[in-house]
Amino acid sequence: MNNRKPIIAGNWKMNKTIAEAVTLVRGIRAGVREIETVETVVCPPFVALPSVAEALSHGKVSVGAQNVFYEESGAYTGEIAASMLEGLVDYCIIGHSERRNIFGESDVWVNKKAKILLAHGITPILCVGESLEQNQAGETDSFVRGQVAAALVGLSAEQVAGLVIAYEPIWAIGTGLTATPAEANRTIGITIRGAIADLYGEATAQAVRIQYGGSAKPDNIADLMTQPDIDGALVGGASLKVDPFVAMVRKTAQVTP
Repeated sequence: MNNRKPIIAGNWKMNKTIAEAVTLVRGIRAGVREIETVETVVCPPFVALPSVAEALSHGKVSVGAQNVFYEESGAYTGEIAASMLEGLVDYCIIGHSERRNIFGESDVWVNKKAKILLAHGITPILCVGESLEQNQAGETDSFVRGQVAAALVGLSAEQVAGLVIAYEPIWAIGTGLTATPAEANRTIGITIRGAIADLYGEATAQAVRIQYGGSAKPDNIADLMTQPDIDGALVGGASLKVDPFVAMVRKTAQVTP
C-alpha cells in the first residue's frame, strides 16, 4: 500500500466553448463533491480557464492548463507564459504526444517547460509514451526511459517527487485500444519508476504519482486503478461529459484505499 493520492485529470483538448466549459465543470463539481480520496482535475482550453477557475473557486476540483511556453515573455505569437497561468491553475500538461507529433515539440522543450512551471508554482503533468511501432518492436522500455530522463534533467529529487507523470502509449490515444492493466502497470512500475529510481533513488520513485492515459473510460478504470503502480488517469474523450467523467472518479474512489 502506498500514500499516493489518486488523480483523475480530464484533458479536454480543443473542445468546449466558454459557456459549455462552465456548464460541464458545474456538473463535475456537483458529482464529485463528496469524494475526498481522489483528486479531480479539469484541463480546459486557454480561453475558458478564467471562467472555469471562477466556477470552481469554492469546490474540490482543481484546474489545469493544456500547454505552456518555456520563456518568461517575449515575441512568441500565440503562446502562453507560465506567469500568465500562475494563480489560475494548479497543473499544466506538458509533452503530450499530440504536441510532440503535430507541433514538433522535443524532449528539450518538455524539460524547459517543466522547469518554468515549477518556478511559477505549477505542477507539471508530464506525458510520456511510445508509438505502436516502438511497442511492437520491443522498444517501449528504452524509449520511455529516455523520455523520462530527458524531461527531468536539472530537476531536484524534491521537485521530481511532486510531479505527476502520465504514461500515454500513443497507439492507445483516441483509438479505442487500451494497454491491458497489467501492461500499463508494468511500464509504469518497472520502466517509469525504474528510470526515476536510477536517477533519484527509490523513495523519490515511490513518491511520484503516475497516471495511465489512452482510452481510459468508465468501463476500464476500475481494473486500471486496482494495479499497484497506477495512481490515476489522464482522460480524453470521456472527460467531455459529466456522467462518464464523474463515474471514473467515483469508481476510482471505490477501488482505492
